[in-house]
This record gives sequence, C-alpha cells and structure tokens, in this order.
Amino acid sequence: MKKGTVVSAAGLVDYQSGGVVSKTVVDQDAGTVTVFSFDEGQGLSEHTAPYDALVMILEGEAEVTISGGPNLLRRGEMIIMPAGEPHALRAVERFKMMLTMIRTRTDP
Repeated sequence: MKKGTVVSAAGLVDYQSGGVVSKTVVDQDAGTVTVFSFDEGQGLSEHTAPYDALVMILEGEAEVTISGGPNLLRRGEMIIMPAGEPHALRAVERFKMMLTMIRTRTDP
C-alpha cells in the first residue's frame, strides 16, 4: 500500500472459500496493522499474545472470545484483546477485520 493514498481497508483482502486471508498494512517496531478476511465458520483457535490487540470489524459478524467470554461484534464495532489473555475468533458469517497490535514500550 502506497503511503499518502486513500484506500478501502475492506478492499485490501478478498474472501477465499473455506479460508482466511491476511494482508499486512503496517509492520514497524512499534506495532503492526493487518487486515483479514474469514469465510463463514473459519477462525483463529485460542491463543495468547504478548501485546494488546485491537480488533475492528469492517464487514460481517464475528464472535471474539476473551478468557472464555464470548463477544458478538458487527461492522463498525471493535474490542481490545488484552495482552496475555487467551482469545479466539470465529466467523459467525464471513467477515473482515483490521487487527492493530501496539508493542509495549520497554524502558532501558
């Protein structure tokens, strides 16, 4: 993606039948921004991450489970998945999301 150019975030990835597609938009020491598409029924199994992660739903509907608690998110909604907490995502219907991870600054 060219800097200074307006783009549709949802338009950065297409749906793939039975699959998950991702495109990294920003990859810096300070963090990453990645856009994903999930076909219906697809997801990411439970895992943890060392940094907070912000999920913003661009299209569709997803269930985001954090520490066993399910959250239903629709277009335009977002949630923060806290660092170190187990979380998982599942496509209730096909959906696209933007995932922003900001790495924690460590003092010397």
